[in-house]
Amino acid sequence: MPCFICNTCGTQYADQAAPPPACTICSEPRQYVPASGQSWTTLDKLRQSHHNYWRKLQSSLYAIATQPKVGIGQRALLVRQPEGNVLWDCISLLDDATVDLVRALGGITAIAISHPHYYTTMVEWAHEFRCPVWLHEADRKWVMRDDPLLRFWSGDTLDLQGGTRLLRLGGHFEGGTVLHWPQGNEGRGTLLSGDILQVVPDRRHVSFMWSYPNYLPLPAFAVRRMQDRLGAYAFDAVYGAFWDAEITEGGQAAVAESFRRYLAMLERGTLA
Repeated sequence: MPCFICNTCGTQYADQAAPPPACTICSEPRQYVPASGQSWTTLDKLRQSHHNYWRKLQSSLYAIATQPKVGIGQRALLVRQPEGNVLWDCISLLDDATVDLVRALGGITAIAISHPHYYTTMVEWAHEFRCPVWLHEADRKWVMRDDPLLRFWSGDTLDLQGGTRLLRLGGHFEGGTVLHWPQGNEGRGTLLSGDILQVVPDRRHVSFMWSYPNYLPLPAFAVRRMQDRLGAYAFDAVYGAFWDAEITEGGQAAVAESFRRYLAMLERGTLA
């Protein structure tokens, strides 16, 4: 039986004879069901109509995305390190070319995902590369295809190989997570932020939302909590979920200023 994939968000469901009546992820207020209605695809169909493309971002950091766009259109990031490669976030399409390229770069020893909108075909990736997927326990209910390779962690930090560390900031989702990579940017540190911290078009700030497509903001107390949880970590670059959503230097100061101006607008109605 096929494992159906939602066309709107890219989430893959457990195998069943017919697609679900609705996507649980898209029916929730952070996402949406399009006016044209719920529709589904499968991984086999995507492999016939789409392909993945790559970009090297740093000496040991690669971005992978799909064209034409699938679901939300995010990219995955591959961190290469001697202790084992980490795949940050996930995309729906996994094809033979992608498998060959990933293996040529050293494979994957762990997958970590920022929040449920990017769970996509994580089980397919885990099976192909025989590695665990690290998800925050607070978001367990959004898993639409369970598997023994899914590992649920709790608390606010989890250390992965090579010094990489998962930081639960919350915000967009209760388990919303970023990846701190201290060796990135030539040892100055890199933050892989998904859209828990959304890099905005000027590439000098980030922002924070409960729902991006529905324009629902986060309250001040939630943003302050995110600020507190991130405060102890040094980083120079920030790489977000989408193509060109990148702050390649001065990232820590940019994020600090972004917290300041967001809170100022919420609490005083001005950026000053």
